[in-house]
Amino acid sequence: MSRSYRHTPVIGNACAASDKPGKKIANSTLRTHVRQALRTCHDFDSLVLPLLREVSNVWSFPKDGKHRMNPESSYFRKCMRK
Repeated sequence: MSRSYRHTPVIGNACAASDKPGKKIANSTLRTHVRQALRTCHDFDSLVLPLLREVSNVWSFPKDGKHRMNPESSYFRKCMRK
């Protein structure tokens, strides 16, 4: 297998493997707010829909971002395998 190893030495900062559950909740909340805005709107010329950052908090997501690994550490080889 020619691509059986990670090419970018970047890993997440938290114990969570993915931000997917947090993103699902945030997008569900956004869709709810957009539906409510469309139902209560009487004049579509003045319609202002909410943005994702306005209805969700990125600080409550499972992961805390990413960081670059140190190639000299012994942990580097283990993390670079898929």
